[in-house]
Amino acid sequence: MVIEQTYFIRGGDFSHAGDASSKVKKLLKQLGVDARKIKNIVIALYEAEVNIVAHAWEGMIRISIEADRISCTLEDKGPGIEDIGQAMVEGYSTASKEVREMGFGAGMGLSNIKRNTDVLEITSEVGVGTKVYMVNYF
Repeated sequence: MVIEQTYFIRGGDFSHAGDASSKVKKLLKQLGVDARKIKNIVIALYEAEVNIVAHAWEGMIRISIEADRISCTLEDKGPGIEDIGQAMVEGYSTASKEVREMGFGAGMGLSNIKRNTDVLEITSEVGVGTKVYMVNYF
């Protein structure tokens, strides 16, 4: 059995940042996934979700849960990432002053995603948007 869900994310909507991650966490708990695995999945998904809110105009999260894994694809329409390698460096951030004042944009997002996933692929086109694909095995 495969469970699939899709969530729409609005850029700049910090009052709902993390809503999709919370829903996925609840679903994984209901499915009996190991708590440590859930923690890793939710950290990575939350970081990616907040990146959409902080940097893009809009985005989508699609999750697919199979017996042995969860796959998450996040696609946004936004400015894109000029240098993915640089963006992966802890502490590097392109977040605006306003985003930082809200407590986001510390430059840990992508490195936290990498640390908490089994598979991570990031592609981006400047002026178009970014796609993040991540997999966690149970």
